[in-house]
Amino acid sequence: MKASKRISFWFDFVFLGALASWRFNLSFLAFLGVLGGDGFLFAAAAHAAAPAFPTRPIRFVVPFPPGTSTDVVARLVSPRLGERLGQQIVVDNRAGASGTIGVEIAARAVPNGYTWALGTTSTHALALTLNPLLGYDPIRDFAPVMLLAESAYFLTTHPGVPATNLQEFIAYARTHPGKLHYASVGAASLGHLSGELLKKAAGIDMVHVPYKGSTLALVDLLAGRVQLQIGTIPASLPHVKAGRLRALAVTSRERISVLPKLPTVAESGLPGYHASLWMGMFVPARTPGAVTALLDRELVAVMRSPELRETLVEQGLEPGATGPKAFAKVIREDTARWRKVILDAGIRPE
Repeated sequence: MKASKRISFWFDFVFLGALASWRFNLSFLAFLGVLGGDGFLFAAAAHAAAPAFPTRPIRFVVPFPPGTSTDVVARLVSPRLGERLGQQIVVDNRAGASGTIGVEIAARAVPNGYTWALGTTSTHALALTLNPLLGYDPIRDFAPVMLLAESAYFLTTHPGVPATNLQEFIAYARTHPGKLHYASVGAASLGHLSGELLKKAAGIDMVHVPYKGSTLALVDLLAGRVQLQIGTIPASLPHVKAGRLRALAVTSRERISVLPKLPTVAESGLPGYHASLWMGMFVPARTPGAVTALLDRELVAVMRSPELRETLVEQGLEPGATGPKAFAKVIREDTARWRKVILDAGIRPE
């Protein structure tokens, strides 16, 4: 064989061998990717094939009736967020069983980002302790996206009660053990739990009177048939401003915008006391992380709107913008705190 032919033969042999080896390695990497490995070709292909989000309308499950604070928050946020996402957001009210029916519906939805839930302290921090047979697990079955707003409670009294602030009321209650009655919107409601927490923190004895809704509770408070109500700010505020009721303190960590001169319970001599109904957005567990991150990012922009924040304050709500990690911490802490109150007081739902 001539020298030139021998050189050509070995060149072809080496080149074709290298090419075959390269093709084999490429196929092997792709094969690893198919098996679930971290092959770069598989990851790149998966990224390229990932569908855009969202491409169709989104359902926002609100587990309470229209007109409630949770419904108001959802309907204020939805159009603004929908505009940023380029899709319609449909608010779907699924009331019943203190909000747990609607939340369970959302928990069972396909985790693709097209079903959200408006969860609250009641549905995600109280429900499992009050009902061990609950049809969903508030922690395991959901991914928190953002805490949107909080509603604190007023401690309001009838003007006939000889107390102009919380310390005076506590002193009066201590001299009348078991004689004072406090109203809430129902057994095992957050207002009820807040009252039990107050009794323990202040060392007083009061009788709980549960009502089916704030309207009936307010009627009896205005008539003087109960001495104290732990009620929502939107329902109580008009009566406080008109002088028909006296506000002693607010249960939130900080003072509220609508009555900035009203002290908190903690400021009134019970440090560490706080209670509020928070409302936040959740998606079913296993929803893609990229979807949750997108919602968090767009919600931050929505919640920065001065107009939205002003509207929430007018409704007696404090705007929030707590992201997934911080929101998850709030849920864990409130679950543990209210669980202790429930068990210590032996509270059971009606």
